[in-house]
Amino acid sequence: METEEGNPERITEFARFRDRLASLGWVEGHTVDIDFRFAAAHGDQFPTLAKELVALQPDVILAVSTPAAAAAQRESHRIPIVFLGVSDPIGSGFVSTLARPGGNLTGLMLYEDGIAGKWLGMLKQVAAGLKRAALVAGPKTTAYDYWVRAAEAAALSFGIEVIPTPISNAADIERSIDLFAQVPDGGLLLPSDGTTIVYRDLVVALANHNRLPAVYAFRKFVTAGGLMSYSTDLAGEFERAAIYVDHIMRGAKPPDLPVQAPTKYETTINLKAARTIGLSMPPGLLAAADEVIE
Repeated sequence: METEEGNPERITEFARFRDRLASLGWVEGHTVDIDFRFAAAHGDQFPTLAKELVALQPDVILAVSTPAAAAAQRESHRIPIVFLGVSDPIGSGFVSTLARPGGNLTGLMLYEDGIAGKWLGMLKQVAAGLKRAALVAGPKTTAYDYWVRAAEAAALSFGIEVIPTPISNAADIERSIDLFAQVPDGGLLLPSDGTTIVYRDLVVALANHNRLPAVYAFRKFVTAGGLMSYSTDLAGEFERAAIYVDHIMRGAKPPDLPVQAPTKYETTINLKAARTIGLSMPPGLLAAADEVIE
């Protein structure tokens, strides 16, 4: 159960998931059947989709995102659930501890809260005079309060004021970013969130039009024209999730599988976006980047 269908990067990530399962002996259509459900940016669809999946009585559910995992958990406390794309599994009530999850959920954390400091630090690197950062995300499609707390705690050391900017649709995004841009010395922080992913072209266009430096939680924003991202290797995370699905289908129980933290991060920078915004990217940041888009 996932938030986005048809995106090329997501297709690649699911292909990596399938390929890893196949390498472990699970070939779709032969030794395993896979059913997909997608909710796009509509958080209200998750309960219905979770009911549909639970009614199929699968051996395991892969829930990609916090709202997907929450919906699956509400529908079943018996079917094993492997989550992916979740940043606050304890605060979201999915597990008791990372080492001993308890219940019927386990999986992979997308980001730990300390990542907010990295994102804000990148904004400060590219715009030394930055004083305000709008945290743009959808409360129904991410662990919103978790991200606000993490960003506010990290912002103190950078002298940045975090402006919580909850959104739920395209009109919210356009109105909020345009309004925020009216006050100088601002930038945008886009944590992991299903709504902004769906509307990423709009988010990127507004950030660039308003000449706002922005840091994104996913590379796909930067390939769409955004300034920079610091993100986990999502395709690799889908492969790691396949290993947990394999363990469960061979008899392992979620309480015996610790929640895994991210193991690899990637920095992506778009120089065309930097020129559009009027920024000169720091040499140190460019040297540390895994990918620079011209």
